[in-house]
Amino acid sequence: MYDYHTHSIISDDGNTPMLQMAQAGISIGLKEIAITDHFDPDYPDPNWSSDLDFDRYQRELEETSFACRNKIKVIKGIEIGIQHGDTLVKCQTASRSYAYDFVIGSFHCAEGIELSQGGFFDHRSVEESTTAFYRYVLATLKSYDDFDILGHINVIDRYGSYIPNYSCCNDIVTDILKLLIEKGKGIEINTSSFRYGMGAHTTPTDEILALYRSLGGDIITIGSDAHSPKHVGYKLSWALEKMRQMGFRYLTTFDQRVPKQLSI
Repeated sequence: MYDYHTHSIISDDGNTPMLQMAQAGISIGLKEIAITDHFDPDYPDPNWSSDLDFDRYQRELEETSFACRNKIKVIKGIEIGIQHGDTLVKCQTASRSYAYDFVIGSFHCAEGIELSQGGFFDHRSVEESTTAFYRYVLATLKSYDDFDILGHINVIDRYGSYIPNYSCCNDIVTDILKLLIEKGKGIEINTSSFRYGMGAHTTPTDEILALYRSLGGDIITIGSDAHSPKHVGYKLSWALEKMRQMGFRYLTTFDQRVPKQLSI
């Protein structure tokens, strides 16, 4: 099994040294674990760091990879918080600052507003806010492509007071998926949706997965989004079975930013 989304103590919201996260992967028999700590430049919440100690991070990636050699393959990754404008220069500089194997591009903010605190939904309906989020993602990705997969594509669904009918934004989601495919980028199945209590409304949903497949998309990673050892590998078997049910034939791994398709 392959866990392609995990965080160590180097992320502001992580609490475990990187080596211990990798050792958790070894203990459950993972073949590969991607360490993808956060870099969110220009993050609008002052309680969340916009910085990453790149020297420390890259050194620990090397040390952890060496310490775990012959036991698990440590994928040297990073999760970059994408925002529009001049922030994109910082995102690209970060992704090219080191020989990463894998880069997740995620949206934790939109329109200069942090998503998780709910402020993005102020003064407009959930439908309007959700549509605005996807419009922002599409517009930003049209001018940025230095990432490998788009992280938790429907992350916006975590934060509204309810999950809207997607008829309000299906056309925009379709355009995002088409753009990703055109750029040779992928998506992930992120099993943290279960930990967020979203039930059957997974990340992504069956509808988004089916749409991605119908458009010809076939680059998919699976990841727990673990921030502690107990969640490493969380529900990855479910994710793999979901891929089979949806008609996907391959799971994607990465090495030096190059995708590799594994039959499932």
